[in-house]
Amino acid sequence: MKQKPSLDQEGLRLSRQALRVLKERGIFAHSPVSLQHQHLAKRYVVRGLESGGAVGDLGRYVTFAREDGHAIGCLHSVEAIGVNGLHAVLVAPVLVRIEMMRKGRTYELLITRHWPGEVSDGKRPLLETTVLFRGIHGRLELDLSGKNKSQAGAVLPTFYSLAGEEITIPKRFQEVARAITAAVHCVGCSHCHFVKRSKRDAIRAASAAPASQNGEENVLAAEGGVKGVEGICMQD
Repeated sequence: MKQKPSLDQEGLRLSRQALRVLKERGIFAHSPVSLQHQHLAKRYVVRGLESGGAVGDLGRYVTFAREDGHAIGCLHSVEAIGVNGLHAVLVAPVLVRIEMMRKGRTYELLITRHWPGEVSDGKRPLLETTVLFRGIHGRLELDLSGKNKSQAGAVLPTFYSLAGEEITIPKRFQEVARAITAAVHCVGCSHCHFVKRSKRDAIRAASAAPASQNGEENVLAAEGGVKGVEGICMQD
């Protein structure tokens, strides 16, 4: 019997009306993660999609990080038709998913960790999930897509407990939380906001760059410069 995915694996709990409005406004953010088997490596991995963007007062974005909160390299980028959709494919033994939804200046944030469970009797393992942070009805009184755009990537919404006490996003995830806060203000988004380029994307970009007089720059970029290129966010 096929196990039904948990809501935490599926992402933020959104009403049908919210999903309909997002679709009508042209924002596609793919929250669900899935368990996949690598036949050559003989192991199970987790697959996710960095995706999303913003239009006016509405934004939704999904990205991923390592367990320590640092940026993770993608399998490859995606050139999607249209904007505010797919940006990159990620595959790793463990993925931390960060998802944010914005309506006006109100924010919802969910951070979850996903990994394959133990293999027993040769059976396919379960996809394990744990919630690392959940923030509801957060507030940020700034217009990061307008007059306060210069602060995008440097600020965070404030979240509160049900009792009205401020709750803090774990320190190791504050960098990616700042990045995704900027992402839900990125109108017509067509690039990644946190994950790193894959090595093949970096080499492809280097080989497509204009050749220098003696060709040395491109050789360095393709052979020794990949590590430095990986950490660069793909911008418009």
